Amino acid sequence: MTVDGSSIDSTKPSIARVYDYLLGGKDNYAADREIGDVFKRDLPGSVAIAFANRAALTRAVEEMATTTGVRQFIDLGSGLPTADNVHQVAQRHAPESRVVYVDTDPQVLVHGRALLEENERTRVVPLDVRNPEDIRTHPDTLDLIDFERPVAVVFSAILHHVNDEEDPASIVRYWRDQVPSGSYFFVSHFRSGNNPETAEAERVLQQTFGRGRWRTDEEIASLLDGLEILEPGIVPAPLWRPDVVEGPWHGGGERELTVWERLIAAGLARKA
Repeated sequence: MTVDGSSIDSTKPSIARVYDYLLGGKDNYAADREIGDVFKRDLPGSVAIAFANRAALTRAVEEMATTTGVRQFIDLGSGLPTADNVHQVAQRHAPESRVVYVDTDPQVLVHGRALLEENERTRVVPLDVRNPEDIRTHPDTLDLIDFERPVAVVFSAILHHVNDEEDPASIVRYWRDQVPSGSYFFVSHFRSGNNPETAEAERVLQQTFGRGRWRTDEEIASLLDGLEILEPGIVPAPLWRPDVVEGPWHGGGERELTVWERLIAAGLARKA
């Protein structure tokens, strides 16, 4: 990687850094906090979306590491989590697990450089998720991932940043066709709620980043065409197997979910 701190533009908000701020992280700037504060101030409760998403991802990685033979993970649009990266969760349960992170945010890549120094079973590929062929053939991907063996492909809170005209289904389809039977796909995605909260949250993100598309559960499921969607299906993230608890991120339990917690859905699928 050739990215360094000098390439980070601290005056423009970053999706990864806003997310980091909402999760209580420190890798963000005033421009990121300004957008994050819009959610905190004008859309009280919306921070729960970030925590619900992170919790579901953590549970999914734990489940794959403990109940399947998958030991290879590709995390597309990995961002800046504040705790429990995919490799940390996977390697906690299966130390031989290998993880390729993919992101274009300069600050994510700076952190990735540090990650490479401390863990030889991780790589960070500085490419856009909309260019799957380039990711698949990148030397760092090929160095770590054996595409003859099952792979877990992670689309955590990334496909809702891909507009319809950019064909997010084709991105998932590409990876579906590249991995063998027994591979898994985790997806989390902003879901249409047909309520003022959904509309306002979508408006803020589109106005800030110029992109973003909320989708219905049916539309999210259609992104996984050709794969077997496992129980409990595409559901609000806190309801995705909440009995599995890992680290600081917790599930929804038996309580009633808030409208915000229902604004992000999660699902796990398997290639037969």
